[in-house]
Amino acid sequence: MQQQDNQRNLLLAIVLSVGVLLAWQFLYAGPKLKDEQERKQRIQQEAVQKGQAPAATPGVATPAGKAGAVPGAATPATALTREDALKATPRIAVDTPSLKGSIALKGGRIDDLVLAKYHDTVDQKSPNVVLFSPSTAPQPYYAEYGWVAAQGSTIPLPGSDTTWTQQGSGTLTPAAPVVLTWDNGKGLVFKRTIAVDADYLFTVTDEVENKSGSEVTLYPYALISRHGMPHVQGYYILHEGLIGILGEAGLKEITYADVLKDGGSKTFKDKGGGWIGMTDKYWAAALIPDQQTPFEASLSGSKRNGREFFQTDYTLPAVTIASGATGATKMNLFAGAKRVDIIDAYQAKLNIRQFGLMIDWGMFWFFTRPLFTLLHYFAQFLGNYGLAVLGVTVLVKAAFYPLANKSYESMAKMKKLQPEMEKIRERFKDDRMKQQQELMALYKNEKINPAAGCLPVLLQIPVFFALYKVLFITIDMRHAPFFGWIKDLSSPDPTSVFNLFGLLPFAVPDFLHVGAWPLIMGMTMWVQMQLNPQQPDPVQQKIFNWMPVIFTFMLASFPSGLVIYWAWNNVLSLLQQYSIMRKNGTEVHLWKNIGADKWKARFTELSGAAGR
Repeated sequence: MQQQDNQRNLLLAIVLSVGVLLAWQFLYAGPKLKDEQERKQRIQQEAVQKGQAPAATPGVATPAGKAGAVPGAATPATALTREDALKATPRIAVDTPSLKGSIALKGGRIDDLVLAKYHDTVDQKSPNVVLFSPSTAPQPYYAEYGWVAAQGSTIPLPGSDTTWTQQGSGTLTPAAPVVLTWDNGKGLVFKRTIAVDADYLFTVTDEVENKSGSEVTLYPYALISRHGMPHVQGYYILHEGLIGILGEAGLKEITYADVLKDGGSKTFKDKGGGWIGMTDKYWAAALIPDQQTPFEASLSGSKRNGREFFQTDYTLPAVTIASGATGATKMNLFAGAKRVDIIDAYQAKLNIRQFGLMIDWGMFWFFTRPLFTLLHYFAQFLGNYGLAVLGVTVLVKAAFYPLANKSYESMAKMKKLQPEMEKIRERFKDDRMKQQQELMALYKNEKINPAAGCLPVLLQIPVFFALYKVLFITIDMRHAPFFGWIKDLSSPDPTSVFNLFGLLPFAVPDFLHVGAWPLIMGMTMWVQMQLNPQQPDPVQQKIFNWMPVIFTFMLASFPSGLVIYWAWNNVLSLLQQYSIMRKNGTEVHLWKNIGADKWKARFTELSGAAGR
């Protein structure tokens, strides 16, 4: 019966923590393994199906009586390698500090973009990340701009098979826009000016000069098309798929799988302000119309002949062009890495409605976003995101110090009151209600909160999840190194104790992949638990003994930055709890629990024997 209430509180804290981690294991580790298996199967299927032409996706129709259908996915004659697809059509090179690639003169599409500052792996010699690819490549992903006429119109308009002519020559750079033209032979001359900045923003200005002798009405459109199921992380903590801010309708998020299940398109009419596109974990492409102009948007998906097709598109209000006049429209395209500072700058510069929601801060954005800002500031100051995690942990501990201090003091006082509590239990052992009343009166007189013991652990949970969210979603953490073997704070510790951290020449199965930092975390947790006396109940003591082991294995697959945070937080908590226990005159059971007295006695015995 000794220390029963304190044990109950500590067990409650542990049960809650384990529950949280088990939920994470179900929502994160399980889907991760399943997603990796599906990805490998998909790669094998695509290798077998290579050379098959994907079926066309139907165009997304806008309201009857207005514009005709926005073009859908074109059907290439053959599927080529990405390199051959790029060589198959004449192109204009794109060269910026952030992007490399080209624009296809056939179709006037932006369909070849490579991210110059990001690589597939931490090895800087690995290939750069590919974002856009042509429609005839294995994984097509591109943006297209154009015009549609009223339904039933026979006006020749530029499409996916139209070959544009470049005015002049040269590469598209931030300092040099390119101009494309096309004459439909019926009195309409189309002109497209494409500009790009040093980061990830394209500006597309489409003009139509009317020499036909009669008034013409056209509707500007823009689309992003993607063929094949993209590789996604597959976790509930992160949205990947179709996304948009649609005026007053707000944020719309549809995963790739869900839009296929829904069997078609989601159409949103007469929306003013916003954007639509597709988002991956770290990369995104978004169509951004003029924020003062209403638009009609569609987010769609379909599957034909074993091939998936996804499209987001919008049409703008009609542009009526009198004979001898010129009509024009200007639109933007974001295509690149989801860097917080860049996206925030675009939102402010172009006054884009809620463009910052391109990054999935989650429903607790009011906690995760400030935490990222704090981490980013520390990283800029210290020059390392791992050090930033340590610094933020100290700040969080300082912020919660008064509350945690009271908690630890309450625990210390509870230990000192154990004799009194035991007397009350013995005196009223046959009257449970009276026993509880007397105990509560004792707590009140001594100003002790019996539930305070679980508070330090509970305080870690929201910080834990917020930090996990930041480490998982923000590209700033991608491939961010710490020291030594940690080259990527957003990935698990790459070492494993089961092959002696790489000394033995064999790979370790994922479920046995327990690295050095998870071991450090487990040891710090074990030491912290040894501050308290052994539990009188053998079952409870076994639970306590196994908890560090369980946490070590469960956290082994977490991002290493999160495990470093947990280990460092354990060290700070250990020091805090130890100092408070000493301050309150409470016995510290650390040395007794680890058998230091026995080892000391044994050492003395051996030393004496050696002296004789």
